[in-house]
Amino acid sequence: MIDPLFISAFVMGLIGSGHCIAMCGGIASSLQLATDKTKPIYFSIAYNLGRAASYMAAGALVAGLSSHFANQSHWLSLALAFLSGLFMILVGLYVMRLGASLKWLESLGKVMVWQYIVKLNKFLMPINSLPKALGYGALWGWLPCGLVYSALTWAMTGNSAFEGALVMLFFALGTFPAMLSIGMGAQALHKLLNHPWARITMGSLLIWYGVYLLIIATDKLVH
Repeated sequence: MIDPLFISAFVMGLIGSGHCIAMCGGIASSLQLATDKTKPIYFSIAYNLGRAASYMAAGALVAGLSSHFANQSHWLSLALAFLSGLFMILVGLYVMRLGASLKWLESLGKVMVWQYIVKLNKFLMPINSLPKALGYGALWGWLPCGLVYSALTWAMTGNSAFEGALVMLFFALGTFPAMLSIGMGAQALHKLLNHPWARITMGSLLIWYGVYLLIIATDKLVH
C-alpha cells in the first residue's frame, strides 16, 4: 500500500502545477524548438525526468540529514512536523496568489544556490539532443521555487534519504501532467489551472491540509 505521505506529495504537485506552468512554462515550451522537431514530446519527457532527478536528490539530502538528527531528538521531530504544516499553509496562500508568502524563500535560494548553478546553462545550449534536454531539466530542477521548497519540508519528515527521495519523486509526478501538456500544446489545461477560482480552490485545499498537519503535530506535542 502506498504511504499517505507519498499520495499527499503527488496531490500537492498536481494542485500546485499551475504555479509550475508560470515558473517553467516558457522553458518547457522552448523545447518545441529543438532540432528534432518530429519528436518534441521526447525532449519534454527528458526535461521533466531531469527535473524529477534533481528534486529526488534534494529530497534525499534534506531527509538524510534531518532523519539523522530527528532520531536523536523527539523535539526536533515535532519541530519538523510543525514546519511541514506551516509551509503547507504558506504554499496554499502562494498558489492562491494572496501574498508573497514564499518570495523570501525563493530570494534566499537565488542567492545561496541558483546564482551559481545557472552558470552551467552555457554547457547545455542549444538543446539539440535528449541528453542535453535531460541535463537542462536537472539544472532547472534547482530553480528557486516556493512550491518545491515546501515539498522539501515534507521530505524532511521522512525516516531516511530514500524516503525523502520518494516523497519528491511523487511530488514531481504530480507536476508531470501539466508540464508535459505544455509541450503538447494543451492550452485548455493551462488556462484551467491558472484560473482565479481554480487557484483559490486548490490553495484552500492546501491550507486546510496544512491546518490538519498542525493539529496532528499539536496532538503529538500534548500527548
